[in-house]
Amino acid sequence: MNELKGIHHVTAITSSAEKIYDFFTYTLGLRLVKKTVNQDDIKTYHLFFADDVGSAGTDMTFFDFPGIPRGVHGTNEISKTSFRVPSDAALDYWVKRFDKYDVKHKGIQEQFGTKILPFVDFDDQQYQLVSDEFDEGVAAGTPWQDGPIPLEFAITGLGPVHVRTSYFDYFKEVLEKVFFMREIAQEYAYHLFEMGEGGHGAQVVVEYNTVLPQARQGFGTVHHTAFRVDDRNDLEAWQQRLQSFKLPNSGYVERYFFGSLYSNVAPSILFEIATDGPGFMGDEPYETLGEKLSLPPFFEDKREHIESLVRPIDTIRSTKHFEKEYL
Repeated sequence: MNELKGIHHVTAITSSAEKIYDFFTYTLGLRLVKKTVNQDDIKTYHLFFADDVGSAGTDMTFFDFPGIPRGVHGTNEISKTSFRVPSDAALDYWVKRFDKYDVKHKGIQEQFGTKILPFVDFDDQQYQLVSDEFDEGVAAGTPWQDGPIPLEFAITGLGPVHVRTSYFDYFKEVLEKVFFMREIAQEYAYHLFEMGEGGHGAQVVVEYNTVLPQARQGFGTVHHTAFRVDDRNDLEAWQQRLQSFKLPNSGYVERYFFGSLYSNVAPSILFEIATDGPGFMGDEPYETLGEKLSLPPFFEDKREHIESLVRPIDTIRSTKHFEKEYL
C-alpha cells in the first residue's frame, strides 16, 4: 500500500469566525479558499485558509461551534500547528510584523536544527513559523499572490504538527507500526517523526509529557490533523490497515472537496487521512475563491435553511487591492 505523503490539513476551533478570518487574511496573509459549513453540524462555519490555489498540505481550517467553552492546553492534545516560510530572513520579517500588529510571540528559536518563531492568536491557539532555509522533502505551496505579505517572506504551507502525549511508548508504536512513520531525531522530551518524502511538510513532533494536566478541547485548541493520500483506493487500503490493528475508524466519508477517513489513534488524538483531490476550485473560479458560502451538492437543497442558521460574513477580496507590506 502507498505510504502517507505528508500533512494534508489541520482543523482547529475558534471563538469567532469573523476574527479568525481577519487574522489569517490580513495578518498572516493566507488565502480563504473555502467558506462552508461543518457537514456534521450545519450551523457551524468551516473556513479553509491555504495557499494561492488551495493546495493539499497548505490549509488550516476552523470551526466556530456556537457556545463552546475555551479549551485548556495540556497533555494528550494536538498542541501546535506550524507554517512554512521560505528562509531565516523571512522569520526576521515576521518578528517585525508580529510586533507591529501586537501578535504575541516568543522570538526566533531553534529546534531540530531549524529556526522557528512560536506565536499565538487571540484565542491562545498555538502556532509557529518554521524556516525552510535548509529543508528537503515535500515541496511547499504557492504563497497568496495578491495578499499583503511580500512573496519572499510569505507562508507557503503547513510544517510539522506537534502532539503532546502522556502515552509516548504507545503513541510511538502507533506512528511507526501503523502509519509507517520513522523517528529521525530527539531533543529532550521532543521526538521528530517523518513520513513519505520527509521534510517540514511531512513531519510530526511528539512531546512526551506526564506533568501537565489533561488537555480539554474547546476554542483555542486543535480538533484534528489530517495526512495526505492520492485517492479513494488509498483510503480504502488504509481503512483495512486500521482495522487490522483494531483501531476504530469512521469508514469512508465524502467531504466533496476531498475524501476522508477518521480514527481516534490515542487518547484525545484524532487523525484523519484525506485525499489530495478534487480540491477547492471545482465550484468557484480562482478569482473569487472563498467569497460565497460554498456547499457540497448534497447540501444544496438545504441552502436556504443553512443560510438562515449562519450569520453572513463579508469575505469579498476580489474588489480589494493589497499593498505588499515591507517592514
